[in-house]
Amino acid sequence: MKREHIAEELLWNSRFIVIIAVVASILVCLGMYIIATLDVIHLIENIFFYLTTDYTKIDKTGEIEKARSVIVGNIVEIIDGYLLATTILIFSFGLYELFISRIDAAQSNQLSSRILSIKSIDDLKERLSKLILLILIVKFFEYALKLEFSSSLDLVYFGLGIFLVGAALWLSHKKGIGNHKELKGE
Repeated sequence: MKREHIAEELLWNSRFIVIIAVVASILVCLGMYIIATLDVIHLIENIFFYLTTDYTKIDKTGEIEKARSVIVGNIVEIIDGYLLATTILIFSFGLYELFISRIDAAQSNQLSSRILSIKSIDDLKERLSKLILLILIVKFFEYALKLEFSSSLDLVYFGLGIFLVGAALWLSHKKGIGNHKELKGE
């Protein structure tokens, strides 16, 4: 009986290996926030260049549209970077709360009830899947900015892509409403 207890205790304490993933995720999150913030600095440089360029003296080859596209593309990349960093942060919180312990400092905070309401692996997967869907939508928008339509079929494919993105959003929202009603007991 003593050996069994020791084995079970050892097995239970092996969950602390998750700390490696939590710390690594937080480091990756910090790196993504730094990268996105450096992208903001680069964006500000592009905006300054855009505002100070006299486009009336430049040949009419669409330079102003190209400059605007670069700026909008940079904004989308920044949003994507911050979303990815936030997803990684929520992932690390979820792992910690599921395998190690509740975060006591967050329990008294009103915001924590919305961020840290992760009670199972399925809760964590659902929360991450919604954030990943949002990242994919941002990426789709980023690629859509760079598209050049050479035929009407390209426009049909683009419309189909928009429809599929909308359907994915609608389905994820419907699932969220169903879960919300179950929680309320409706």
